[in-house]
Amino acid sequence: MSNKKLHLIPVGLGDLEIEYWLPNEAIEITKKIDVFIAENAKTARAFLKLIGPNKPIQEIKIFTLSDKDSNKDYDSWFSEESNEGIIGLVSEAGCPAVADPGAKVVQYAHKNGIEIVPWTGPSSILLGLMGSGLDGQRFTFHGYAPLDIATKKQSFKAWEANSKKFSQTQIFIETPYRNESVFASLLETLNPQTKLCVGIGIHTRKQIISTKTIAEWKKSKTPDFHKVPTIFLFLA
Repeated sequence: MSNKKLHLIPVGLGDLEIEYWLPNEAIEITKKIDVFIAENAKTARAFLKLIGPNKPIQEIKIFTLSDKDSNKDYDSWFSEESNEGIIGLVSEAGCPAVADPGAKVVQYAHKNGIEIVPWTGPSSILLGLMGSGLDGQRFTFHGYAPLDIATKKQSFKAWEANSKKFSQTQIFIETPYRNESVFASLLETLNPQTKLCVGIGIHTRKQIISTKTIAEWKKSKTPDFHKVPTIFLFLA
């Protein structure tokens, strides 16, 4: 068993103070860490600035994940001298390794006997599900919807069929500047009685979580979610 520990440290989703969403013990441990693996080094440094690390940020090593990473890269990263053998894994936003490339680092840690310590923190997937009022027992997360409009609509119909068959909440995200077009496609494609939730700006001071049937949405004003991170959930 390695003496290394991989701490999975959530990063905020919005503008709420760090004390609101990260446990005090996790904050204190993160202050000590001087080796990080991150999806994005720039956002990792911004997160560390909020934390107030014990070392100057420029002295902290941050290894950036990419599609080209190999086990040799991980061997090198985990061989770095770190305070008390602790290495931190952070996402760009939310929980590392959940809809996030950090999962492959956790897999490496399992294979090499490295202790894994996940910390509680914000996940737009779970927060959206919690606030939606839709089925929280059976659900699936699809990541991003297909880009092609025809394929996107076919996917929505297939997901809706599964939702009805299994009583299963369907969850996906979209690039913020495409929110309006995706919302319009959902209204055009899904059945009138299907319940659709939009979680807009989750964990910000302007957060909106609203659930209505497709028929009700068609009679309502389109949400103001242009370029705002949004998660979509629906249940047939």
